[in-house]
This record gives sequence, structure tokens and C-alpha cells, in this order.
Amino acid sequence: MQKLQLYIEGQRLDLFDDETVSLTQSIQNVRDIAKIFTDFSKTFTLPASKNNNKIFKHYYNYDIDNGFDARTKKDAIIELNNLPFTNGKIKLEGVGLKNNKPNTYRITFFGSTVTLKDLLGEDKLQALSDLDSISLIYDAANLRSGLVANPLTNDVIVPLITHTKRLFYDSVSHVNGSGNLYYHTGGGTNLHGVDYNELKYALRIDRIIKAIETKYTISFSDDFFINTNAPYYNLFMWLHRKKGDVENLSGVNQSIVNGFTATLEPDDETQTQIVNSSTLRILGNPTYYLNVDLTITPSDGTNYRGVIYKNGVEVYKSNLTSGSLTITKNEIDLAQADYTIFIESDTDITFTSIAWSIDNKPPFEPISSISYTIAPYNFVSSFDFTITQQIPEIKVIDFLTGIFKMFNLTAYVENDIIVVKTLDSYYDSGSSYDISKYIDVTSSEVNVALPYREVSFFAEDTNTLLAKQHEQIAGKTWGKEEYKGDGSELDGALYSIKTPFSQLKYERLYNVSGGAPTSIQWGYFVDDNQESYYGKPLIFYPILRSGGNQISFLSNPTTNEPLINYNIPSNSLSISKSIKDNINFFAETNEYTGTNDFTDTLFKKYYEKYISSVFNLQNRLTKVTAYLPLRILLKYTLADRFVINNRSFKINSINTNLNTGKSVIELLNDL
Repeated sequence: MQKLQLYIEGQRLDLFDDETVSLTQSIQNVRDIAKIFTDFSKTFTLPASKNNNKIFKHYYNYDIDNGFDARTKKDAIIELNNLPFTNGKIKLEGVGLKNNKPNTYRITFFGSTVTLKDLLGEDKLQALSDLDSISLIYDAANLRSGLVANPLTNDVIVPLITHTKRLFYDSVSHVNGSGNLYYHTGGGTNLHGVDYNELKYALRIDRIIKAIETKYTISFSDDFFINTNAPYYNLFMWLHRKKGDVENLSGVNQSIVNGFTATLEPDDETQTQIVNSSTLRILGNPTYYLNVDLTITPSDGTNYRGVIYKNGVEVYKSNLTSGSLTITKNEIDLAQADYTIFIESDTDITFTSIAWSIDNKPPFEPISSISYTIAPYNFVSSFDFTITQQIPEIKVIDFLTGIFKMFNLTAYVENDIIVVKTLDSYYDSGSSYDISKYIDVTSSEVNVALPYREVSFFAEDTNTLLAKQHEQIAGKTWGKEEYKGDGSELDGALYSIKTPFSQLKYERLYNVSGGAPTSIQWGYFVDDNQESYYGKPLIFYPILRSGGNQISFLSNPTTNEPLINYNIPSNSLSISKSIKDNINFFAETNEYTGTNDFTDTLFKKYYEKYISSVFNLQNRLTKVTAYLPLRILLKYTLADRFVINNRSFKINSINTNLNTGKSVIELLNDL
């Protein structure tokens, strides 16, 4: 019999002597292979002892002010025989009463990775205010610079993807204003090419991951998220928030107020922080703030508007004014959130100062005050491409889950680090434990391991023109893998692993006059009616082409210039046949080379080893009961193998009674 200790926020809870606490753990379950973050316990009860009543602040009493907040999960630790077993979170589910007196507290324990969903909540990528530290102006000069920027050394580039106009290459026929990329001097009808306002910026995926770490004060390991891992690090997201032209969402020139001095740590007394040069972060209880005021003081009589964004969403916009403006906490919907300031004006303005003034008073404590000021501040009226206003609209958790599904990643928490690895590398890191003598041989099960007859892998959105045409001609979805094992007629359900992204089919251009191939590949983000398209977030590899066919870049209707370097979009990491990585699940014919050499698909490289073993005729799902000793319970990980009678098994799931050490284990043959 084990002795179980349970701590919540450092305080030890009293337990019933006969209460059963069981924990289910699984890193990748054969029944639901797309699911991540899975450790949890069944709800169990605690006595309403004097100690537990104090810890839970008599939750059953509605009249207690500042009582226990059961809306959130709390840090927790489970120990066995006073030795650490696992960390996680506890959620109070409710209180049982007898004769109107507290009798039990019902709680659930969750593994640390489960709570990542709670931490990210419903936030969308636009809440990642750290991205606004990247300053971008949307004009011809900057779009040109991004188009020729090296994606290996720049987090923001511009790919040759148009949102409305079709591009082509014709060295003979010239029509003014057309999408003909052939560069021809002379003006007149020769003024054609790609208009700068057909293009949009793209942001490195790793920069988004870093912004998530900053926003939520978490750390991912560098096992996968690292700049030496090119299939990941070279990925970019197209900053396409709305179909068609890039527009400042306010309709007038609007720029973020950038210039506050960032603070490395939150202010202890006011629980506020400037997390970058533009963002105020409120961390304390909103009800304790007497004032969170923003004062904007102009130096002249120029008209302007002050605008406040909360987690990337506009919550306040002033009327047009030329004088000083004070915005209070009630006007900005105060909460634990990030706040950024924008100025709108058609004219450059110098402000004497822009300042946050904050007063915080928790119960039974004196008032604490702090201010954050820029003095002076110069507003330049320009088309500010603010990333949080232009990044695709997708929840942070859905974005992360999409990346995990692409590369078959798994996650677990170790020393407060969220360790992220591919499933194959995770299993490769495991050890072996011989548990033969701990098995209860009186009963066990050997079941069918395969719960489905086919697994499909695909992107959610393949509705752009060329991808749709591919589906109509080839009879299959662009980039989709449909795995059926050895082709036998299997029984079971259909299972889908779907990423929340767009999968574009790109086009290599050939000279309309003569048919010679060019070095140009482009993306056409329109629907099958060739109309501007919104779609899902687009993830792709940019490849800088140099020394090939030059293209014509239109900075305005009367000015074009030749570009010899430019970023082409691609589903493959490279156009060199020696580098085979690509982000299709199925090995499609490569758009640039016209060959099938790029065989390291997402399925082949990250899923096939595990999936093929699941479909293997010899595979079984073996269910056994074991009484594991502490030396194994306290050390094993789900990457390990359990050996029974000289046979090695992977752990599909394990449910452990922490009081008795009895574990019901589902095992897969280690084929």
C-alpha cells in the first residue's frame, strides 16, 4: 500500500484513508492519435476537514469575500511515500453537504500539459502583442525589400503570392497593367508586372512560437523548436487577415505607440509590466485597481484619435480631438490582459507625452502607484502594417495543435519546460523495465489494436483555384494522404488528422511565347471563380531565387523595375532534389521540378513508423494488470518500454491507483 500525499499551491490536503485516486496517462493513444495533452485523474473526494476548509476558504459559503476561486486550476503536486511522483493542476469541482454542513470536496487532478489549453484559453494570434515590436510600413519600398529579403536571416519577408491578380510570363506580348512578370523597359504598354499592393508580408512560424512563450510565460524545449531544424524553422505564415487588398482596419493611417521602456519583471506592488516597447500588461486582480488611466497630451492643435486594443481587439476609440485626452480603466474594459495604444491621424503630430498612470490597492494594503511615460512622442502618419491586426484569425491553441499535427509532435512537462519532440524521437529516448514478475496473471486481454480501416491526413482548406483544379482533374484532394496499410479490406471506422491551415498548390511559370520554363514560381490565393479568397492560415516555405529570370515589380502604375532576386513560395523545403522535405502529407508531383523526388512528406517522415506498426497484422493491444513497485512508478515515462516474458511493448495508456500501486496497462507490440 502506497502512502499518497497531495499538495495544492504548497499546502498539503487531508485525504480519506480509503479514498481511491487513479491517474490515467497517455502520450499517444492508438484510439485517438491526433489527441495531445492527455494526463488526467477521475474526480475524487477529500474530507471537509478543518485544514481543507481553510485551504478551500469554506467554498460552500457564498458570503465570504475574496474566497477560493474554483474557476481556475491550481498548481498541485502528487507524492508517493513522500517522494515526488508528478506535478500538475487541481480543479475544485464542488462541495458535498450533509445536513447543510460541508462533508466532502470533489476535485480533479490534471497533468501539466492539459492545462496549456486553459492557459491559452480562447485567445487568438492577434493577442500576441510581442509581435508588434516588429515595425512594418506597408508601401512599395518596403514590399520590394521584403520580396528580395533572405528568409534564412529575416523573420519577415514577402513571398510572390498575389491575393487577386493572376501572374504570367510572356516575353513577346505586352499589355499595360497586366500581371505579365516579364520585365521590359520603355514605359507605355510595357508597364506591367506584379503590383506591390498585390503582395503581403509573411512571418516566420518560430517568431510566433517565441511570442507565445513571451505572452504566457512558458518555455518550450529546443528539441524540435530550434533554428537548426530547417523543416520547422524555415516555415512562414502569410499575413493575410482579409481577402483582397491590405487595408488599415481603421480606414485611416494608424500607428502603434512604440517607445515605452520595457521592464524585465512585473512591478511587485502594482502587478503591471511593460512587456515590450508598446504593451502594458495587467497581471493583478482588476477589482484592486483604483485607476488605470492613459493620458495623451499633444503639443499642437492637430486632430487625432486615440485607440486602445486589448489582447489585439479594439476596445476603445476616442472621438476626433485636438486637445489632451484621458482614458480611464472603465473605458478600456480592464482585465488581466495586454493593452496597446494606437494613434490615428492623417498628419504627423508631436505629442508632449503619452503616459499610463496606475494606482493599485489590494485589501488591507496601502495604495501603490506607478507610471509609464513616453515624452515626447512623434507620430508619423503612414500606413502601419501592424502584425496583430493583419495576422490570420486563429486561436493560439488551434495554431499550436495544427503545428503538432503537422509534425506528429508530442509534449510533456519536465522541470517547468514543455518538452516538444516528434513522436519517433520521443520513443527513441525511452528505457526498458522488465515488469514480468509484477503482472497479475489471473486475467489479461489481447485485443485488436486497429480501431479504424483508414487514416486520412490533410489540410482543412484546399479550396484555392489550383488546388481545386487538381482535385477535379486528379480525383483526390491536393496533398492528402489516405493510408490503408497493405491494401487489405479492413474493418473499422475512418479516422482523419486535419490541420487548420490552407494548402496551396503553386505554379511554376513558363514563357507563354515559346513555352520555355522560367525560374519563377508563384501562389494565387483566389477561389475557383478567380475571386479574392479569405481561407485558412497559409503556411509555406519561401525560397530566395537569384540569377534566374528577372521579374517586373510595379511600385506604382507608372514605374516598374527589374528584380533578379525574389522569394518564391513552395510546399517543399528546397527546389533541390537532394533535399526531400515537404509539407504535403502525400508525395505530390513537385510544382517546380515536375518530379516526384520530394518524398519526405509529413506522413512519411513523422507518421509512417507509428502508423504502419498500428496497421501491422501482428500488432495487438494487450491489456494487463500489474502492481508496480515504487522504483518503477517513480521513474518510468511513457517513452519507456515494458518487457513481459522477454517481449517488449510500448505503453498505449496506463491507469494507476496511486494508493495501491495497481496499474491497468494497455500495451502495443514493439514492432
